[in-house]
Amino acid sequence: MTCIGVVDTTFARVNMGAVAIDEIKNLLPNATVKRITVPGIKNTVWGALRLIRDGCDAVIVLGWVGPTPVDKYSYLATSIGLMQLQIETGALILDVTVHEEEGGGDEKKLKEIALDRTRKHVWNLVEMLRGGLERYAGKGLRQGYPHAGEII
Repeated sequence: MTCIGVVDTTFARVNMGAVAIDEIKNLLPNATVKRITVPGIKNTVWGALRLIRDGCDAVIVLGWVGPTPVDKYSYLATSIGLMQLQIETGALILDVTVHEEEGGGDEKKLKEIALDRTRKHVWNLVEMLRGGLERYAGKGLRQGYPHAGEII
């Protein structure tokens, strides 16, 4: 049986963890899902490691990044940490991040971006576990925004 870990944060302004779990259960109804919620993105590496050690085959990390340079540096450090963890453990870790300024000051748009990105990355994770995304290569797929489509 497949076990998927979900790491989310209290810093996020949208409950992306709940959305991810619903989407996982829709796409892989027999999967076991384990969730850890941490304060902020810098703690997500710890959460992902804990879920991997707890038997998860893959982890989706849902982060929310504020608009300041300090927030961006924190995200950069976290992203590098998640990549290193993926290398060291061999586990699939998808880093799904929403940046506060993406909504352009429109909170409704920001929420739509967060929900779309979460659902589409769960789909990516499931497809990767099922065998890969090769048939979608070069299709201009986007997470958080409408698909751009391929150039013909």
